Amino acid sequence: MGLYNNSLRSKGYLFIRNGANITFLILFAAATIFPIYFMVISSFGDPVEAGAMSYSILPKKISFESYKFFFNFSPHTWDWLLNSFIVAACITVSNVFFATLAGYAFAKMKFKGKNILFAILLGSMMIPVQVTQVPLYILIVNIFELQNTYTALIMPSIVTVYNIFLVKQFMSSIPGEIIESAKIEGCSQPKIFWYIIMPLSKTIMAVLAILTFMAAWNDFFWPFLVTNTMDMQTIQVGLKNFRFANTTYFAPMMAGATISAVPMFILFFSLQKYFLEGVTVGAVKG
Repeated sequence: MGLYNNSLRSKGYLFIRNGANITFLILFAAATIFPIYFMVISSFGDPVEAGAMSYSILPKKISFESYKFFFNFSPHTWDWLLNSFIVAACITVSNVFFATLAGYAFAKMKFKGKNILFAILLGSMMIPVQVTQVPLYILIVNIFELQNTYTALIMPSIVTVYNIFLVKQFMSSIPGEIIESAKIEGCSQPKIFWYIIMPLSKTIMAVLAILTFMAAWNDFFWPFLVTNTMDMQTIQVGLKNFRFANTTYFAPMMAGATISAVPMFILFFSLQKYFLEGVTVGAVKG
């Protein structure tokens, strides 16, 4: 009888614990999804000033006028989307390529000063980004005179230390015996990297692509600093044009934000398999 009561208490405890966990996860998911839901719902409102908007959780009507207003607002609306795509794509490709090369070098190659150089790179991660913005702006705009160009938008983010660190940590888990066997068979370093390391690194490369593209696509501050004409603005900077001194066109702004979110969703869901594998790398031994 005592064992039966203990079993009931154990089942009751598990039921309460699982119920509490499920409730917490549902509330957390709702809090995470709600801003996206509100953005999409608000984008279907009429293109009126923010003060005249009627905000509601459930849509009273579905209208595409704000989307029409967004595309007709400026002749450079399509330029904003194209600029964002060019900048984000170039930054993503360059980061995946250079970070993979650098990560492989730090993880598997032996050369003098490797540990010191890697320590310097890690030390640079401790410097806040805001501290480097002023000297970087002076360098790009005043010295190289690259303001309002794709070069100014892309060059400062061509590769990041965090991505190099991420790849280095991943490649450290690749057995060195594979590389040694390839060397014995006569493989050169470029062939080892291309035919062995890259196929084994698809997971981390997909993670890099997703994170880098999202960061570059959503970046506002740097494109805002180095662009001074509407035709070179990215979508995130272009959305500020819907805000004026006395009012804001809220629904068209939400329509633009919804459109700008679509490429990120497409990229994430297309690489979701590799991303989830990257999140669980090293979680299970054997």
